[in-house]
Formats: sequence, structure tokens, C-alpha cells
Amino acid sequence: MRAFVITGPQQAEVREVPAPTPRPGEAVVEVERVGVCGTDVAFFTGEMPFLHDGNATYPMRIGHEWMGTVTAVGQADDEHWLGQRVTGDTMLGCRSCERCRSGRQHLCDSRLEVGVRGGKDGALAEQVCVPVSSLFGLPDVVDATAGALVEPGGNALRSVQAANVHGGSRVLIIGPGTIGLLAAMFARAKGVEVHLLGRSDRSLAFARSLGFAEAWTQESLPDLPFDAVINASTSGDVPARAVELVEPGRRVVYVGLAGSGSSVDSRSLVFKDLTAVGILSGSPGAIQTISAFADGSVDPRPLVADTVGLDGIGAILAGERPRTATPAPKFHVDPRMS
Repeated sequence: MRAFVITGPQQAEVREVPAPTPRPGEAVVEVERVGVCGTDVAFFTGEMPFLHDGNATYPMRIGHEWMGTVTAVGQADDEHWLGQRVTGDTMLGCRSCERCRSGRQHLCDSRLEVGVRGGKDGALAEQVCVPVSSLFGLPDVVDATAGALVEPGGNALRSVQAANVHGGSRVLIIGPGTIGLLAAMFARAKGVEVHLLGRSDRSLAFARSLGFAEAWTQESLPDLPFDAVINASTSGDVPARAVELVEPGRRVVYVGLAGSGSSVDSRSLVFKDLTAVGILSGSPGAIQTISAFADGSVDPRPLVADTVGLDGIGAILAGERPRTATPAPKFHVDPRMS
């Protein structure tokens, strides 16, 4: 089968590789759609910390936001999955430690991460092999585009839940990229007053086109009390700024990761009596995200700028935008495209 392989910093190619054969407890999925995210870009550039701490090595096959159809399973007990449309959990815990047993497999010290950590091949290929235990079924009303947005959607949903906002609350989301805009959609569905803070005129204009009129630059941000601030940015100066902007006694949520270390003065947290929450994974929010996509309360599909084949991934990772792309932040890959 064909697969996209990163061989070194700024070096990648589409290769013919052996098609996977499922072992007991595994399923092979014919991949129909894959999202490209900032983590993938960091692997391509060589900046991803996992490459430097031994959790990932070249050559590697990326792709952790995906959906497809199950075509083979490794044991008869799992044959009910055959033909089902699915997405899957990125985080694959050992299933035996206390964290896994308590539903926190995304925090397992021994976890593999599909297309990210521990050499587990990702979904930027014609097929991907994953544990059956990691699969989530997709209803027919959740199409391929939405199905491949479940993983970032779970991160966004959990961020809004961690912000503890509700109808009548006001939230500021910093970073109007894919997860920031998904968080805005989930917050809006709860009746929350949503404000977005960004730096790019293009990204802010796109946010307004989705109905988020309160989209600001740092210079135009109004002096308002925010019941929560969600940092979906990758800028190192934002974590401390989020603490400055949130109302005392409220919550700051960190889901965006800076490329290098950032700092927050703990005295600021104490003096403002704040709750700070970190969100690592969308895993615990996947089922609720699928439900929200299915019932239409959140429609993530406008966030996809364009869909390309495997041969088009390298250019996107290098920062190019196809001429056919909309101003949206997310690119998708259909491995079946020529």
C-alpha cells in the first residue's frame, strides 16, 4: 500500500510499504480522511520534542486525526466491526496500569500514540492498523470530513468543559485555529458569549465569517471581564497573558502548546484565586464530540480549507496553501485520491 513517510527534517516521500495484517484484538481500517495538524508540522520540521527525548524517531508515519471503514479484524469475536465507519483514539494505553484501569489511558506512561509516539504507524496511508478497543463507531450523519475532526473536537470539547462556562458566561479563546474555533463552536452551543483573540487578519476574518463577530487583535480587545480564558495558541507569551485577562476566581485552560518553554508566575494564580487546567488529549471527549457532530449542535466541516491526496501532503507541511483552499485553518488528506 502507499503511505506518507517522513525520513528526516524537511524530508518526506510517499512509499510503497507492506499492508498491515491484524493480530487478535486489532482491526485494519481503510482510511478515507486524515487531518494534518501542528504536531505533524513539528515532526516534519524536526522541532517536535518527542524526536529529541527518544519517544519518536525517523523514519515515521504520521496521521492521528482520521476516519475510515473497518475491512479486517484479527479474531472472530470482533467481526461485528467489519464494514463499520469508525474513527479511533490516538492514545493507546497499556490497559493494565492504574491510570488505564481508571479511564485515563491517555496519561499512561507506557502509551503509544498513533502517528506520534512509540513508533505506532499513523493513518496517512491507505490503511491503518489499530486496536479494536480504540475504535469509535460513526453514525451515517457524521460524514468523512466531520469524522476526521473528532480528535481535535474532543480536545476542544474538553477545554470548554474545563472552563466551566454556561449560558450567560463570557469566554475568551486565544488562538483562532482549528481547536480554538472548535472550542468556540462548543461554547456557543452552550449559550456562552464567545470572544476570540488572534494575530492574523485572515484568521480573524474567517472567524467572523463563522458568526463569531467578537474577534479581536491584542490592540482592539475590549476591556471586559472574562469568566474563562482558553489558550489554544502556540505562542510562548500567551500563557501568562491568559492569567492577566481572566476574572479573579475563574478558570484558565491550556490546550495549545508553545514550541519552547513558557512561564506563568504562580503568585498571579494565587493572588487571583484561579483554577488552571491543562488538556492533553481529546480521548475522554470523543463520544460526546461524535454526538454533537451527529445532532448538528456543532458543525466542524467549514474548518477544512481543502482536501488533497498523499502526494500533496509535503507541500502543506512546508507551509504552502493550494490555490483551491479556503481561508479555513485545517487541511485534510484522502489517501484514495491520485
